[in-house]
Amino acid sequence: MTDVTAEPKPAIDKKALLAKYIAERDKRLRADGNGQYLELKGRLSHYLEDPYTPRVERDPKTDHVKFAFIGGGFAGLVTGARLKEAGISDVRIIEKGGDFGGTWYWNRYPGAQCDTASMIYMPLLEETGHMPTEKYAHAPEILEQCQRIGKQYDLYDKALFHTEVTDLTWDDGNSRWVISTNRGDRFTADYLGMGTGPLHVPKLPGIPGIESFKGHSFHTSRWDYAYTGGDPKGGLMANLADKRVAIIGTGATSVQAVPHLAKACGTLYVVQRTPSSIDVRANVPIDPEWFSTIATPGWQRRWLENFTANQAGGSMAEEDLVQDGWTDLSRRIRSKIMQLPPQDMTPLKMLAAYEDSDFEKMEEIRARVDGIVGDHDTAQKLKAWYRQLCKRPCFHDTYLQAFNTPTAHLIDTDGKGVEQITETGFVVDGKEYEVDCIIYASGFEVGTELKRRAGFDLTGRHGLKLSEAWAEGMRTKHGLHVHGFPNAFIVQPTQGANLISNVPHNLTDSGLTIATIVKHAETVGAKTVEVSKAAQDAWVELLISGPGRMLGAPDCTPGYYNNEGQDPGPAARYAVGYPAGASAYFRYIDDWRTNGRFEGLDIL
Repeated sequence: MTDVTAEPKPAIDKKALLAKYIAERDKRLRADGNGQYLELKGRLSHYLEDPYTPRVERDPKTDHVKFAFIGGGFAGLVTGARLKEAGISDVRIIEKGGDFGGTWYWNRYPGAQCDTASMIYMPLLEETGHMPTEKYAHAPEILEQCQRIGKQYDLYDKALFHTEVTDLTWDDGNSRWVISTNRGDRFTADYLGMGTGPLHVPKLPGIPGIESFKGHSFHTSRWDYAYTGGDPKGGLMANLADKRVAIIGTGATSVQAVPHLAKACGTLYVVQRTPSSIDVRANVPIDPEWFSTIATPGWQRRWLENFTANQAGGSMAEEDLVQDGWTDLSRRIRSKIMQLPPQDMTPLKMLAAYEDSDFEKMEEIRARVDGIVGDHDTAQKLKAWYRQLCKRPCFHDTYLQAFNTPTAHLIDTDGKGVEQITETGFVVDGKEYEVDCIIYASGFEVGTELKRRAGFDLTGRHGLKLSEAWAEGMRTKHGLHVHGFPNAFIVQPTQGANLISNVPHNLTDSGLTIATIVKHAETVGAKTVEVSKAAQDAWVELLISGPGRMLGAPDCTPGYYNNEGQDPGPAARYAVGYPAGASAYFRYIDDWRTNGRFEGLDIL
């Protein structure tokens, strides 16, 4: 029954809202773009030290392995697991951390958890028999799943931890890769995989005086529990009870950590340049009885495909198994578009409907701030004035509530950022705030060149460097294969499904593709697997025939989605996925790897 007394929502003044978005963006535009952040080297290299696992001395490796994989996060683990399942047992993973986990090895800050549902985010749940404890698992459980995969598939056996690759060179005469590391290793491998990911090289804001601070400081990816007290499982950080603490940055990391800091600190300053959009998370424990009814053979693949069909597919699935903020956003957009009369189903009007849906959603998110935050001025400063997909959407049930805590204070810089770090604190708008500790929630390098983030550059056939092959933009087939670099596989989303809302789906699928190819090559006695130039060129042409990049529009507030508001250059046109969408790509690649033809690859 309709409530006739309910007041209709006021119409959105689109022109005024867009003007507000542009005005807020312009406050934050900086000519230095990614140059505003500091590379952690030299006197700042102590921010990279591993506080979690002691470094164990060992002798250099000079042996040979069948498959070497760089990166011990999800990409390396799922590829290693699929290779083991395919009968390729001689697998070595090289990882700069002290254990498997990748992002989840480093990110142990209080409150860290996945923001895509555990059932589809955590890899190989069905294979390991693990039931997530909650809809959005916390970091310790995700790290434990990484370790579980490593143990179940015997990936610890040959793994090299606290080891960074320094050089990779193709030995054409022997058809193998020569791998050198910072531990004096120089060994060879028939096949090479790379899954270094974008979220493992922390960065600091380039604030004047950052090296002068005489208090305690650390990056959130190297959380110092020896200083704060507490633990990654959420124990109270009792050591902060008499401390004045600043956390600089209000992205996804800060959103998760702030509620824990607000409970613990004597005084907490949350220093904000751009507010995040904070939608409902609605995290709940997973009921074992319910789980037993859905965990039938093939369950996780069904859930992955269902999420992708709802969130990024070409058509709406009849059922939404996951029911989270991502699928809600997509269903809203499709519903708005489907309301258009048939004669209005034009690209322009469909784009306008998409925009209307986004305006409505962001108005709801801003209204949610008013409904939670008690102080009016604080609430106004916590409102996100941009489209929802301009920055990584955040979902949380206690972040906004933390600002109702007497000890928590929002220091909004109105888009300018911190002016200066002093020996005793930080300066915003000419006022110094004295603190005992500064925590940098400033994220990871995303927009910098691959060679800088990885720490190495592949050298393929005839001395060709990967940085040279990609000088004008990324060129691959399926995002995995690069012409001129035989027996090498790159595991990441771009130029494949490009499903950003659930990156592990891309990685697990790529791991299966790699294992299928390697098993075939070994079965037929091939020495090399390489994409032909013609096949690579045809794939790239197909990619750029699509709609282009869907994230980080030029009118967005600066962030890593839009290269900090700077022109990303012509190479950015290649940072796309399969034109028909992620669901269509996963169907395509499944047929490609199972039909036995491996079109586009020279397997010799």
